[in-house]
Amino acid sequence: MIPATLLKKVRKIEIRTTRLVNDLFGGEYESVFKGQGIEFADVREYVPGDDVRSIDWNVTARTGHPFVKKFVETRELTVFFLVDMSGSQYFGSIDKLKSEIAAEITAILAFSAVKNNDKTGLLIATEGVEKFIPVKKGRNHALRVIREILGYQPQKKKTNLKEAIEYLYRVQTRTSVVFLISDFMDDGYEKALKILSQKHDVVAIHLHDPLEQQLPKVGLLELVDRETGKTMLVDTSSPQFQKRFRQTTDQKLAALEKLFKRLQIDRIDIPANASYIEPLFKFFKSREKK
Repeated sequence: MIPATLLKKVRKIEIRTTRLVNDLFGGEYESVFKGQGIEFADVREYVPGDDVRSIDWNVTARTGHPFVKKFVETRELTVFFLVDMSGSQYFGSIDKLKSEIAAEITAILAFSAVKNNDKTGLLIATEGVEKFIPVKKGRNHALRVIREILGYQPQKKKTNLKEAIEYLYRVQTRTSVVFLISDFMDDGYEKALKILSQKHDVVAIHLHDPLEQQLPKVGLLELVDRETGKTMLVDTSSPQFQKRFRQTTDQKLAALEKLFKRLQIDRIDIPANASYIEPLFKFFKSREKK
């Protein structure tokens, strides 16, 4: 039985994001993510000028007349969401948790996929792969994907992107568009991400909160790591602490940006203290130019 409060949240997101898809993102999505190949459709009689390489020799031998194969472009895509639901995703210093923002962004992209008759699937990851929903078409399936993210109760708190990425590579054999949604507070997944990006069109959606990059100067403050449970008492008024904290966060962000550039993976930067509409729109516009 799905709790009424969860259904209410899902319905609210559905109404909001459907409007955004219809007004802004539906057409942008279709123009950016095109079909990835051709498939056989039918045969017809050969006419002078046809490419002889397209002759269907079996039909030709059976009928005694030359026939050629007809192909059509396949528009249908497979869109997969790999969503990090580790402990750090359940943090938010403004009005939404990063996990809630992940659900809303997934909704926009999933409903855009539905509008274009594409399939969607979901992998939820923490320290391991906790949930896998195979790809399927339809609005009800997209709503299930959103509901799973919004109401998910993780079994573990730590992050292991490497294991999740490797798992998706093994099970998702068809070339897909993979949206990797995370705050990327992890290490050791770079090689796995490189291998995944060689097979799939990977888009990294980086969620982050302003307090994760700069702490206010409020004196002594006890910080709690949501993934390990460890606590640390720090003096936020200390210039030395502020400098070290800023240097550490800047280095991590620079390394992340360098990684995505090296692997030629598009990155959508989503700060929790601002609207995600502009970064998404900017992403679609930049992809159209490629």
